[in-house]
Amino acid sequence: MKILLLGGGGREHAFAWKMKQSPLCEQLFIAPGNAGTASFGTNVPLHPNDFEAVGAFALKEQIEMLVVGPEEPLVLGIYDYFKAHGQLKDIHVIGPSKKGAQLEGSKVFAKKFMMERDIPTAAYAEFTQDTLEDGLAYIRQHTTPIVLKADGLAAGKGVVICQTAEEAQDEFRAMLSGKFGEASARVVVEEFLDGIEFSVFVITNGKQYKILPVAKDYKRIGEGDTGLNTGGMGSVSPVPFVDENLMRKVENWIISPTLTGLQEIDAPYVGFIFFGLIKVGNSPFVIEYNCRMGDPETEVVLPRLQSDLVELMLAADKSTLDEEHLIEDPRFAATLILVSGGYPETYEKGKTITGLDGVEGSIAFHAGTKLEDGLVKTNGGRVIALTSYGMDIRSAVDTSLENAEKVQYEGKYYRKDIGFDL
Repeated sequence: MKILLLGGGGREHAFAWKMKQSPLCEQLFIAPGNAGTASFGTNVPLHPNDFEAVGAFALKEQIEMLVVGPEEPLVLGIYDYFKAHGQLKDIHVIGPSKKGAQLEGSKVFAKKFMMERDIPTAAYAEFTQDTLEDGLAYIRQHTTPIVLKADGLAAGKGVVICQTAEEAQDEFRAMLSGKFGEASARVVVEEFLDGIEFSVFVITNGKQYKILPVAKDYKRIGEGDTGLNTGGMGSVSPVPFVDENLMRKVENWIISPTLTGLQEIDAPYVGFIFFGLIKVGNSPFVIEYNCRMGDPETEVVLPRLQSDLVELMLAADKSTLDEEHLIEDPRFAATLILVSGGYPETYEKGKTITGLDGVEGSIAFHAGTKLEDGLVKTNGGRVIALTSYGMDIRSAVDTSLENAEKVQYEGKYYRKDIGFDL
């Protein structure tokens, strides 16, 4: 099978690494890919949002499966584009319809969707520039901490937790004034839930589903979960506090009603759903949905998936997912993210990376890298994900920490406390 994978981050390197292990994967193209994905297929200089160019390439290369890594092309409707195009409609598209992708594309859509179906989530209100004064009044009377979320896509950075009403009002004004561009033209003001977060992923066709290995990621830039939110500084799997009883609640209260809801609104959905959850007491609540696999969780989830990923994706699109048996590696996996100095704010690109050939006992997934004049250079905020196995979280993290010292580039930074809270 000829497969085209869209995206160029750590998630896509992990997908390429896993898909290439499948006997079904005859040839793999990655658009645009990075310095790491080039080891598993052919990088193609296409922008994932350029549907016309992606479609033309798919026809030219006789692509049989399109796997969409990032959220933006899904929210913009690449699934719908392929299904509406006579020559593309028979390609297996792994990613939801534009309507289904609204679970991630609009925080307001997602909150209404959950409220209408009694899916446990935090109480909220929504505001625009036209209702700014109402929003400020709402914040003044709200208990703190309080959470502000940009309604649209903001590259994982559109969520701010404010400790005081004054801080929240300043942030609220900044967001509605364009801090996150169009993404924060509408702002969700949300109740703060006090608990511990975890990530659940399913592969689904909107009716059938399989639960992938559960993970926990670490969003804050600083150790001890301090500082600014990032796209993710590390991740571990499995999660010790997620037991059978909690997962039963997740399935019955969250996964099943979500899939039923997608059917009710007639939103075709073949692909992955990320449930960003928080355990409050002994109950799970939804913090957010993603319409694709999370990053950096993918870098621990796929290494723990022993089943054939291409087979699972094909079964999802053919509605034979119930016949598949999902097998998990019993070992723990941990990933550390090496980032550029200054991330998640201003940072420089183009720094030469050395030491990757000295990495032992870890998988080095490239996130923000590029090949230039035969050298691997930094090309993003998150640069390398170092994933290791272990018989417990600590031993897996320790191996990644050892290898983090071997990889060198100017401005390198990483957290040394991933998984230590567990």
